Formats: sequence, C-alpha cells, structure tokens
Amino acid sequence: MKVTVVGAGAVGATCADNIARKELCSELVLLDIKEGVAEGKAQDMMQCATLLGFDTKIVGSTNDYSKTANSDVVVITSGLPRKPGMTREELIGVNAGIVKSVCDNILKYSPNAIIIVISNPMDTMTYLALTATGLPKNRIIGMGGTLDSSRFKYQLSQHLGCSPGDLNAVVVGGHGDTTMIPLIRMATWNSVPVTDFLSAEQQEKIVKDTMVGGATLTALIGTSAWYAPGAAGAALVESILRDEKKLFTCCVALDGEYGQKDICLGVPVTIGRNGWEKIIDFKLNADEQAAFDKSAAAVRAMNDVLKTL
Repeated sequence: MKVTVVGAGAVGATCADNIARKELCSELVLLDIKEGVAEGKAQDMMQCATLLGFDTKIVGSTNDYSKTANSDVVVITSGLPRKPGMTREELIGVNAGIVKSVCDNILKYSPNAIIIVISNPMDTMTYLALTATGLPKNRIIGMGGTLDSSRFKYQLSQHLGCSPGDLNAVVVGGHGDTTMIPLIRMATWNSVPVTDFLSAEQQEKIVKDTMVGGATLTALIGTSAWYAPGAAGAALVESILRDEKKLFTCCVALDGEYGQKDICLGVPVTIGRNGWEKIIDFKLNADEQAAFDKSAAAVRAMNDVLKTL
C-alpha cells in the first residue's frame, strides 16, 4: 500500500508520522511546495525507524508529483493555516486554488486514489474536491467531524473525570466554530447517557467549548492545531487501508440524507477500503435537525464563494 500526504507543515508532518509509526503502508510520500522541507522531514522521520521499530519507507518530494504515483490514499493538508482572528471562510480564496491544483496533479498519477481533505475551510474544500475532480463521491472524504468528535470526547472526559476511550460521542454538521453540532443527547459513557451525570450547565459548557475548540487552540498557540488534526487524518487512513469499517463523522456528499442535497457536510459514516461506504441515520430530533439545516445553510454560503473565484 502507498499513501501520499500533500503539505509537509505541522498537520501534514504529524499525519505522516502517525501513518509511519503504525506501518499503515509500505511507502509514504510527503510532498510540499517549499524546497527541501518535505525531504528534510522525511529523513528526520526515517531516522526514527530503528528507534521506534517501523519499516515504512518515507520519501520527501518538492512538488514532484511523479513520486506520488499509484497512491492508494492521498491526504491533502496544504493551504494557509488559520491565524488568530481569522475565520475559515477567509481562507477560501487562497486555499481553493491550492486544493484544486493538488487534486489535478494527484489524479494524473493516482487516478484510483481515495482523497482525504483536511485543508480549511474543510467543508468547502471537500465540496470543491468533489465537483472539480468528478470522482465517485465515496472517494472524497473531509476529515473535520473526526477531529471535532475527538475534541468533544476530550471535553466530556474533563467533566466526567473518565477516560476519553470509554466515551461514544459525535459531532455532526459543518467543521466551523458556529456550524458544528455536538450531539450531547446521544453521547454515552460505556453505554450510559452522559446526560445522566452532567448538569444542564455542564452540558451547555461542554457543547460551547467543543464548538470553539479550534479557535481556542489558535489563540493559545498562534496558529492552527496539528497533533489532533494529524492523528484524525491518520485514523481515517488506517480505517481505509485496513478495511476496518469504523464509524466516523466525516464530511461527505449528501443526496437527500439528513434532508440535504448538493453539499458536503459532516455525518456519521463507515470508513473502509472503498472510502466512505455507508451513511448512518442518527435520527435527529426536531431541534437537532433545525441546527443541522442551519449549519448546511452556512456551509452553502461559503460554497457560493467558489462561484466568484
């Protein structure tokens, strides 16, 4: 198996590091537009091989897409990161051109690849990748909800004083500070509803803190987070290459599911060797569906910006 990660910045390098450590593929290509960066980080990771006990071959490339040929999965992280005070919407103009160019170049050499989009604004970049490439919809996956759900579990664990691994909790909707929907009604702690253990005030705080999780880290660090986004991308790669059929929230093309069409939005899906394989209907209540529809409207407004570029 072969995987390419486009963008050797903090998110891309972290994603590649996780993929290599888990030996998810025999060859991993790290590609970047900046001279020497991908090659340097690839060498640095390869020098960990004997220390960490992995045998994945890691190759760095400065914009030479021929080295990515025959990739099974391609993770796109390239684009400008968010800076303090910057919204994901403000990134559209620059990152749309980058993502479209990456998709065009990747498919020249890997026409059968499954594409995972991490670049922000993620929902709109996923929609762009789908419409620009014309690939079957199951081969275009936006990572956002996978990360948001992990952040949701973190917030829950802090209030419950438990292991995040004992929690099931998902975030649906857009990957944005005002568009994501943490489904706290459905969250469980080893099958018991978390609402049995949390006050209304705690529940409200957990939801709000989850929604601004990315912005909180951007304010603290001075740029976008990278450890959890990179790990989330690698988790999707693992479920694809190992055909795990795991359930993740991912940004995928909707055709009537959850009451929406002609949009890519975060919903629960199974991830396996064919990409995303099945959308799971969580049967939202009236309030949750209204929030989902509002989220879809906001994402559509961002998608409309693509028409002006």
